Amino acid sequence: MDLRHIEDVIKDCKGGIIEKKEMVISNLEELKDQDRDGIDSSNALQMFLNHILISSIPGIRNSGVLELKSEECLRDAIKLLYEKNVFGAPIVDYVMNSNDGNYDTNTKFSDRYIGFIDFARMVLWSLEEREKSNIKHEETKEISNSGILSMLEEIPHIGQTKVIELAKSFLWDPFFPVHLEDTLFHVLLLLSKHRLQVVPVMERSNSRVIGFVTQIAVVQLLLQSTGLDWFDRIADKSLSEFRFENNGSLVYVYGDQSISDALHSLWENRVNGIPVIDRETKKLIGSVRINDIHLLTNDKLFRDRKTLTVEQFIHSDTRRTETSLDPMIERDVGAFLSAAFLRLKSEFLPRMDFPVTNRKTDTLKQAMRVLVESKSNCSFLVDEFSHLTGVVTLRDIIIQFSPPSIDSRINGAGFFQSALEQSGCHVENAKIVRNN
Repeated sequence: MDLRHIEDVIKDCKGGIIEKKEMVISNLEELKDQDRDGIDSSNALQMFLNHILISSIPGIRNSGVLELKSEECLRDAIKLLYEKNVFGAPIVDYVMNSNDGNYDTNTKFSDRYIGFIDFARMVLWSLEEREKSNIKHEETKEISNSGILSMLEEIPHIGQTKVIELAKSFLWDPFFPVHLEDTLFHVLLLLSKHRLQVVPVMERSNSRVIGFVTQIAVVQLLLQSTGLDWFDRIADKSLSEFRFENNGSLVYVYGDQSISDALHSLWENRVNGIPVIDRETKKLIGSVRINDIHLLTNDKLFRDRKTLTVEQFIHSDTRRTETSLDPMIERDVGAFLSAAFLRLKSEFLPRMDFPVTNRKTDTLKQAMRVLVESKSNCSFLVDEFSHLTGVVTLRDIIIQFSPPSIDSRINGAGFFQSALEQSGCHVENAKIVRNN
């Protein structure tokens, strides 16, 4: 996304943003008054989440939605996303027409979309298949001198793979849509209980996706509830008090390993970012993220991926370390954040050699602000010597404010669990009941 496009997004969003911002602030002020009046935390939470409609999230209609056909070949899908600068797309289900043998869109509401897939995972799958292939030496030599897009042309059994066939490798995110009249409560449920990068927003009138709710937009909205007792009670705790899901088994690569090693680690561990550690000092020196894979369309980087080190790769990032954006867009409602998050190539993401970090002594709220301000999906936890001690992701944060599972065998997390305990309730048989 270039600066001119950013300006267009800002102009398109500005009028609606002001109105939506005022509505959200009005709702928050009302909830703060109720909070001060002693309304119990469980009710305060429910009221807060049910006050924030999907339609009030800025930028929903400004992201633009590109669809992929289930019968489209991988080569064309990757090329299309790259050319349109879109990081991912919903997959439209196509069925065989018995009359003429052609494929038609399945127009049933529940069947039209069957998943969501992104550029990076398609590329990683292609590279893994490339490594597993038994290709003749002379063919390997010829292909090694081309880029990723040329490779897909030259190896038909990879490039001609249908998008529908990638379901076998679990590359799709499940498709759980919401509607404009749904609330933040619904979105939090989906993002915390399923590993979704985005939540698609559908218009009821035509059952089509009109935009996406991103994790970063949700965290931005949650930050606007600063001052509410139920929010601060959780958000003001230090990160050391939380158990984040990836901290038990930290995954990283050394700077002297190859780009190919880092890409394989991203694929193998199904993570959105790999920290890069200096082998001698053990210090964090950067990260390779799922967002950075589009750089492999550079023929030289792709060709040298097995010999170029990760440290050389991260230092080749020429993105700016500072940006100057309309402060209303970035600070108040985050419309720009979502727009940038949904782009494949963005000048406004942190450089690979400037990793986003926090200390364990920082609060959850501080981590939320760091992630929003940096437009990143994860922050690496480091000690005073810049040694890696953990990682906190946007999903980790969202889980702290998510409701307990309707399956009473699974405990809730964060505020919801705290709210239930303080109000003398627990989840049983998919219902919230009072303790005796």
